[in-house]
Amino acid sequence: MVTFLPRRPGRLADVPSFDRAIGGAESNVACTLARTGHPTRWISRVGTDGFGDHLLAAIADCGVDVRHVRRDPLRPTGVYFRTAGDRATGTHEVAYYRAGSAASAMTAADLDPAALYGGRILHLSGITAALSADCLGLLTELTTRRPGRPLLSFDVNYRPGLWRDTARARVLLDLARGADLVFVGDDEARDAWGLHGPRAIRRALPEPHTLVVKQGKAGATVFRRTREPGGRRDDATGTATFVPALDVDLVAATGAGDAFAAGFLSATLRGLPDRARLRHGHLWAAAALTVPGDLATPPGRPYADRLAALDDPAWAGLHLAPGWTAADTSGHRADEEVPTL
Repeated sequence: MVTFLPRRPGRLADVPSFDRAIGGAESNVACTLARTGHPTRWISRVGTDGFGDHLLAAIADCGVDVRHVRRDPLRPTGVYFRTAGDRATGTHEVAYYRAGSAASAMTAADLDPAALYGGRILHLSGITAALSADCLGLLTELTTRRPGRPLLSFDVNYRPGLWRDTARARVLLDLARGADLVFVGDDEARDAWGLHGPRAIRRALPEPHTLVVKQGKAGATVFRRTREPGGRRDDATGTATFVPALDVDLVAATGAGDAFAAGFLSATLRGLPDRARLRHGHLWAAAALTVPGDLATPPGRPYADRLAALDDPAWAGLHLAPGWTAADTSGHRADEEVPTL
């Protein structure tokens, strides 16, 4: 989507002007991964309008392969407006204009299987499932377990504004059960499924090999069916590893969950242990939390690796302010490709 960000705080009714940016959970993940050197492909559908032109140019400028994005001459590119406040507060407003958009017309028949399954990870978002019956059918198809598919990553991304009937949001639980790696916030699981706490979420989602439960400012827990060094083993939930979140000077929370997923996926592609995967997720989320828009440039790989390797007291003592990623912008290109939809 094209995102419109207010130039000052206040209600949407009162904000007179906005800055244009790119938005969307899947493209956020793709752009963030590409900015640290991972070959990444974004697969979607946009209109033949100027907003579609802008999206393709901006996402490609991040280093993402957009050759498999289709242009729809009959439907517009989706847009949304949001207020400057934190999504978690009661004053936050989001206005979606996605009904009838080009992306809402995506079907499995439209997509090139070679493009979808050519990478090591296929990353999906529950937001897509809310756009239309066709999109729900697409995600149902892609989350059906079958031989030969890459590791399938699914971020629940429950958005109440897109699910008018909360009972329908339980379909996100069914989709998550078909994935190999699932990201979900404990607040999302509570609001969408009535589940309380990481272990209750794991008991409801035993199928994914890896489950990451984001616990807001407290941190995040990863559950895995295989034993991880340093993780606690529980017969009902598998190995559990918790890593506390970082202390940051918050600028805006939007996009932090996508950045966390990108950081975790980057560390997964590199074969790092769960503790390091969570720490990279927190670091990349901290980059997004300290900028006003949905996208931030994450720390360079050597810098992030040094921070992720800190001992627990040093990790707990980190305090990150706007501009912290500029302290080290080095990095190198990885050889993994991550298609996202």
